[in-house]
Amino acid sequence: MNQPVAAAPEPPYLRALNPPQRDAVLTTDGPVLVLAGAGTGKTAALTARLAHLVYTRRAWPSELLAVTFTNKAAREMKERVGRLVGEQVEGMPWLGTFHSVAARMLRRHAELVGLQSNFTILDTDDQLRLLKQLIAAADLDEKRWPARLLAGLIDRWKNRGWTPSQVDAGESEGYAAGRGAELYARYQERLKALNACDFGDLLLHMLVILQTHRDVLEHYQQRFKYILVDEYQDTNQSQYLWLRLLAQERKNICCVGDDDQSIYSWRGAEVANILRFEKDFPGAKIVRLEQNYRSTPEILAAASGLIAHNGGRLGKTLWTDHQGGEKVRVVGVWDGPEEARRIGEEIEAHQHRGGRADDCAILVRAQFQTREFEDRFIAIGLPYRIVGGFRFYERAEIRDALAYLRIIAQPADDLAFERIVNTPKRGLGDKAVARSTAWRAPRTSRCSVPPPRSSTATS
Repeated sequence: MNQPVAAAPEPPYLRALNPPQRDAVLTTDGPVLVLAGAGTGKTAALTARLAHLVYTRRAWPSELLAVTFTNKAAREMKERVGRLVGEQVEGMPWLGTFHSVAARMLRRHAELVGLQSNFTILDTDDQLRLLKQLIAAADLDEKRWPARLLAGLIDRWKNRGWTPSQVDAGESEGYAAGRGAELYARYQERLKALNACDFGDLLLHMLVILQTHRDVLEHYQQRFKYILVDEYQDTNQSQYLWLRLLAQERKNICCVGDDDQSIYSWRGAEVANILRFEKDFPGAKIVRLEQNYRSTPEILAAASGLIAHNGGRLGKTLWTDHQGGEKVRVVGVWDGPEEARRIGEEIEAHQHRGGRADDCAILVRAQFQTREFEDRFIAIGLPYRIVGGFRFYERAEIRDALAYLRIIAQPADDLAFERIVNTPKRGLGDKAVARSTAWRAPRTSRCSVPPPRSSTATS
């Protein structure tokens, strides 16, 4: 008599998930859009989905493409997946930020856009210095037409997936009476001469390659059996087009995002990308994660009351099992100093009630806003700590060290040379530095050195 077959034990990564999260994990084939409100465990669902695809052998780790926006989010995702699937996470080379994944691809196909595989990625500082050179060469007043303005326009065009030839006259009018597109083209030419690109180029170059080289597109469409995208509401046009091309063949794409949290339109993010997901991928399954594990009912009620007034949204209602919590207070103040004074008084009152200063956190939108708080806290003797500051690679000494490494790897890197030629100080004045830079530049007008006389020539 045949014995009944025991049911296979449930994988550990499914045990802590609620029903909608399980749905997001177990719906493996076809397009899936996961609408995840704040604090609803979307990272847990996303990492469990990655683990499930590997655990069930639907794909090898190297056949998964998983992209997010920050290195911190990518590290957290990799660590979580590693705890679920062990050493197999090391076989996921395509888990990272949009820019890191695009850079990995571009180094394999750099020659298709006129670069070498060891190209340099410029930071903002080098980008601005290069643009200032181009502005000066175009006989424009940099005070009237600052390099930062041109850099912002070029970044916006690249976020839209536009090459210089695709920038129309109306867009070009935003700089130097219509010369924006011309300077954009010169900038791209100069980058190629330096064997360099900026961060916007990483995606733009790969988008151009995928659009113009069918064999490369088909290679990646076949390689990536499943695509997972975090924070989809923050994608710009270039990222959206890149993802849509890669997913068109298999259509196994899962995007996790929240149309109510799209706050980065100022840097190119388009909430329309998440709103038209069902149109781009007909038959897509929509999963809503609505149980909030982070906030109190009072906070959710206040947030939902505000969000309900938004017209362009797919809609969801957050709820929580948590009980109690303080009501949300909205306090209006005249200016920054008054805000700092009132918050300082509240922290002191909290301490007088037996609380600690490190129970309190102040969130600001921009770093310059901390100045008023610092002045006030110093005046009243309240200890504080600023979290954040300059990023590691933006520090001057780190940029200098990287410039030395760049000049070793690429002796023709003029931007790196300009940075280190007088760092540390070598007694060179501005004129000497300018002459050495000009001597390095490839100019046809440079005087050539006559060849030596033949030893057989007669006197």
